[in-house]
Amino acid sequence: MPRTRTGTRAGPATARGARRAERRARTDYTGGVYGSLVAASVVIGAGSPGSFPRAQLVVLLLLTGVVFWIAHVHAQLFGARLAQRAPDRRVVVDVCRDEWPIVKATAPPAAAVAASPLLGLDLRGALWLALCVAVAGQVGWSVAAARRAGATQRLMAVTATVNLLLGLLIISFKIFLKH
Repeated sequence: MPRTRTGTRAGPATARGARRAERRARTDYTGGVYGSLVAASVVIGAGSPGSFPRAQLVVLLLLTGVVFWIAHVHAQLFGARLAQRAPDRRVVVDVCRDEWPIVKATAPPAAAVAASPLLGLDLRGALWLALCVAVAGQVGWSVAAARRAGATQRLMAVTATVNLLLGLLIISFKIFLKH
């Protein structure tokens, strides 16, 4: 069994902790940016609501995030299979975990829609709230990704600005489409 810096033996729990720390260090939050864009796009394209518009939008947001997550996991694993060999269980779990920010990014806009009646918002207000939450998430995820990558303050400001502009572009689509 390998020894740690203190001279004690590194057991399975220590190795597992080291793997978790390594995974956290290489976590890529760009999936969160992507997921926020997906959520904003879903809000824009929500169209005419059915019998339970808020519930349907919450489900649509979350399921769209899950579908895009599955697509990204599949693409990563398919690429790994072509490049090297068939991925083992650990690779599959790591890819699923690495791509999870896509789903996580759809949760805040969905929660905003679900909470909108508590704020006294009608459906239109709920859509605007969800869209603003998605854009704010997009900016936040982009800054987190840049920070995790070791970007300078200036570069973090640039990525925040670019993502804010992308979000405003999506908002302009909503205004243009008059949803």
